[in-house]
Amino acid sequence: MVPHPREELFSVLVVDDHPLLREAIAARLAQMGAGTVHEAASVAEARARAAATGPCDLAILDLGLPDGSGIDLVTELRSQGWPRIVVLASSDDPYAVRSAFQAGAQAYLLKSASPVVVTDGVRRVLDGGVYADPSVAPVLATGTRVPGTDNTPRELSAREVEVLQLVADGQSNKEIGEELSLSALTVKSHLSRIGRKLGTGDRAQMVALAMRAGVIR
Repeated sequence: MVPHPREELFSVLVVDDHPLLREAIAARLAQMGAGTVHEAASVAEARARAAATGPCDLAILDLGLPDGSGIDLVTELRSQGWPRIVVLASSDDPYAVRSAFQAGAQAYLLKSASPVVVTDGVRRVLDGGVYADPSVAPVLATGTRVPGTDNTPRELSAREVEVLQLVADGQSNKEIGEELSLSALTVKSHLSRIGRKLGTGDRAQMVALAMRAGVIR
């Protein structure tokens, strides 16, 4: 495999309770240019690692951990300033997929995915994008339909859902841009598209419509 052409090495935390899978992921990340790969087998170990290292460039988390919720861990790491989180799960359950993105993950990959899909997903996230495993993308789309002001369902992208969640959290365009590594102009553009889809330019009404549809919390 040709390493991903990034000038700087990146640091990663891999959290999974299966040692062989952790080793395989760590090896693949090293091929992609990871300089440091930390490993943890549980929520408790992940918290300890996170406290010791501070935010890494990337975290890859299993949702089915033995001592707690992987979704809660995603939320915790995001609140601690971890910029990029990839969920690697065995389930394509729609609730799990939506919950992962709503908690702040930038990608949702299945453990059954091919190495190429996993690599593509990680690269997309490292480059500032959002990625859903091809087999869960339809599930994600179904879960991001919000009835607009005319009650016609409108489909929001994963990034639009992410922006709306931060609006719901009370963040300004500038703060949202800093959180998602976007310019304030790009955030405004996302909100304009959301407004056109939902039939309202009012932030509070957009949030209310999305909350009622269960797309954001």
